[in-house]
Amino acid sequence: MELSTLDYSFIIVFFSIVLGIGVYVSKKSGKNSSEFFLSGRTMPWWLLGLSMVATTFSTDTPNLVTDIVRTDGVSGNWVWWCFLITGMLTVFVYAKLWRKSNVNTDLEFYELRYGGKPASFLRKFRAVYLGVIFNVITMSAVTLAAIKIGGIMLGLEPWQTVVGAGLITVTFSALGGFKGVVYTDFLLFFVAMAGAIGAAYYLVNLPEVGGINAVMTDENVIDKLSILPEFSNTKAVITLLAIPLAVQWWSSWYPGGEPGGGGYIAQRMLAAKDENHAIGATFFFNIMHYALRPWPWILVALASLVVYPDIASISEAFPNVPADKLGHDLAYSAMLTKLPSGLLGLVLASLIAAYMSTISTQLNWGSSYIVFDFYKQQINPQASEKRLVAVGRFSTVILMVLSAILALAMQNAMQIFDMLLLFGAGTGLIFILRWFWWRINAWTEISAMFASGILSILLKATPLGDFFFNADTGIFPEWGEIPFVMIVTTIIWLTATFTTQPESKDVLRSFYKKIQPGGPGWSKIVDEAKQENIEIDQGEKWTVPAGIGAMLLGVVLIYTIMFATGHWIYGKTTSAMILTGVALVAGFLLIKAWGKMKDDIL
Repeated sequence: MELSTLDYSFIIVFFSIVLGIGVYVSKKSGKNSSEFFLSGRTMPWWLLGLSMVATTFSTDTPNLVTDIVRTDGVSGNWVWWCFLITGMLTVFVYAKLWRKSNVNTDLEFYELRYGGKPASFLRKFRAVYLGVIFNVITMSAVTLAAIKIGGIMLGLEPWQTVVGAGLITVTFSALGGFKGVVYTDFLLFFVAMAGAIGAAYYLVNLPEVGGINAVMTDENVIDKLSILPEFSNTKAVITLLAIPLAVQWWSSWYPGGEPGGGGYIAQRMLAAKDENHAIGATFFFNIMHYALRPWPWILVALASLVVYPDIASISEAFPNVPADKLGHDLAYSAMLTKLPSGLLGLVLASLIAAYMSTISTQLNWGSSYIVFDFYKQQINPQASEKRLVAVGRFSTVILMVLSAILALAMQNAMQIFDMLLLFGAGTGLIFILRWFWWRINAWTEISAMFASGILSILLKATPLGDFFFNADTGIFPEWGEIPFVMIVTTIIWLTATFTTQPESKDVLRSFYKKIQPGGPGWSKIVDEAKQENIEIDQGEKWTVPAGIGAMLLGVVLIYTIMFATGHWIYGKTTSAMILTGVALVAGFLLIKAWGKMKDDIL
């Protein structure tokens, strides 16, 4: 495939602007660690919201969605759509709490909520576990997608893609810090969305595809269209709908969809001007991420089934792609090769934007863990601000190198997605409860983290996985992996919680006084403090019940917008109108419910 001068112009201009932003903000970002990792906590909700959206649109996302649609149909996306419930809970319950904590990273929370050596160990270990191991795996998935796009669209060798894309990204990330990431995300969002929508419109209307009506009636597509799985197919209902909605959203820790908030979503909430801006940013992100953005990718995935009905047809069209990189996720890149000059350059720039946005966020977030939660805590507590920024920039480079090496050894995005989901199974409920139940302690989290990690490794890296959950010969159904890890992990952490000492009164009272979480889960601590004439309750109204009500309305609003959008695209006018009406009613009720809460969005 040949790029025209116009295509190169799009890409060169885009790179120049991104690097220019990094250089422009580098001096201020390097002033101190707060500027480098949180931009001085001065960010408005709309800029942080756009940054969240841009970050979660990575090069592996359209590949992942394409893999899901081609394998399990549109309804297969419930494996990640279910995390909307987590997102809405973060918006209306946890965003305010995170911003009130005023910590530098979400891991610093551990020594606010827990005490002693267990809390210190948990913070340092999670810094390496999440900031390095999980983070490198996540970035390797994004880089793997870039490798496939480079191979299909530009004929690049994997190492050429890794060096080219990685070098520019790590340069502006190390220079610009968090401010550079967020400012460039503003540009990246619009470039990425324009590219995704433009590509979907053009590719669906290719002569060999025939337009949206032809896609809807094609024999390779017709059984993939349903937004909900066929209820006559018990396995599909359990795997694609029941487990995600009943278990996965609250039990699994997944980057960007952490129960109770966390990771780079928490980083942006902590960087907000105040609690209201933190709430506004996360609400805006969830609307864009779930309700609107998936459909351009879904349309390209459906159109790809017309042109490339199976992996063999992709292999035949692109014989130079190595066998270990072949998969359904390649269909997205394969379709993009059919774009005309100009639009091709815009789409390539959008994919580069997606890559850079996600990687730069992951680098800055992971580096913040290494600096604040490991280096400063374990190695050099007296480190100067200049030294902390230098360590942050050095660790940014190291994380990029590690993820690039791992990406060269991986095969497809769905494989990585499944692995991350399993690793986090059973831990999510702790992240929800630890704010509202005093009995949760550091050993609760330590036991859950090790239990889910060890179980996942045993199931994925040893014959035990096939013995128990093989689709043909296993003792249990194939879909039982996540529930199994969740149940065993939950039993282990509950046992650890009740067989170890609770946190000290001083730690619990200090946490309550600062955060004011409220609710019956803290009544014992509040009552005991009152008996000792210590006042820790400042009389704030407990907003969690109202927050949960708003969360449910938010879930209905966003799911109905998502369904309505799909039905409008499918040409199902009557059902689309009904869903749009439901969305309007849910939106009206949400505004009223929100108004009754103590804090307004703005």
